[in-house]
Amino acid sequence: MKHTVSKEQWAAYGFVSPAAIILLLLVTYPLIYGAYISFFNTNLVNKWDFVGIHQYIDIFSNWEFVGKIFLTLKYTFFTVVGHFVLGIILALVLNMDLRGRTFFRAILILPWLLPEVVVGLLWKWLFNPMYGLFNYILMDLHLISDPVSWLGDTYFAFIAVTIVCIWKGYPMVKLLVLAGLQSISQDTYEAAKIDGCNRMQSFRYVTVPGLMPVLLVTLILDTVWWFKHFTMIWILTEGGPGDATNVVSIDIFKQAFQYFDFGKAAAMAVIVFFVCFLIGYVYRRVFSSANE
Repeated sequence: MKHTVSKEQWAAYGFVSPAAIILLLLVTYPLIYGAYISFFNTNLVNKWDFVGIHQYIDIFSNWEFVGKIFLTLKYTFFTVVGHFVLGIILALVLNMDLRGRTFFRAILILPWLLPEVVVGLLWKWLFNPMYGLFNYILMDLHLISDPVSWLGDTYFAFIAVTIVCIWKGYPMVKLLVLAGLQSISQDTYEAAKIDGCNRMQSFRYVTVPGLMPVLLVTLILDTVWWFKHFTMIWILTEGGPGDATNVVSIDIFKQAFQYFDFGKAAAMAVIVFFVCFLIGYVYRRVFSSANE
């Protein structure tokens, strides 16, 4: 029996087609082309030497890249934990019936709205060892006797970069968790109260289960975004001092635009893609098991 497409179906295809074409051009094609480049030793102009999986073998035989993956995981872990601690606490407070909460909701979202370049340059000035505000305040309070090179010290640089990224990214978690809290019906809390639940029990058995879908999506988005983050780390330290903040995104940039090894950079980017995919898969499995 021949199937005919109705006008309504053609209209649906017409509405979906622009978004599908944009996704193909801006997302799918670059991914496929990047994977294609990873099989060549190329400068993207006149050098296209096919090397197969040699780039991947070379990457995994070099423990420096594996070390950068672990450094990136460490940086991502502390950044995401900071986002969730700050974001959830602020969302819970701003969900209360307090005076001026609308004002504070607007103020506390500003770090997320500011361009990353502006945030990076602002914090770089604050951390400046010669005329930065942090050293001035700490020396004025006699907490330190000499200026500290926050971004030039191998120990402090990682901490400083993580603090900046926590400050920049917590508003997204706060906003999504706050939206999740407001979507939970008050009737559910009333029913829990009638059943004898106190405030902590209501939070455990009503609030947390109601937030789980939001928390899962937020956790995946936040982790993947900051795992592959580049802009602010590059502005603050350019991956230094040494390799203290040389996360995998910085290394990929250097391979491509400083050493002009685009094939190896593309192979590293493909590996990062699969690491991000694996992170999302593990999160979904863990949260699904927890919900069961």
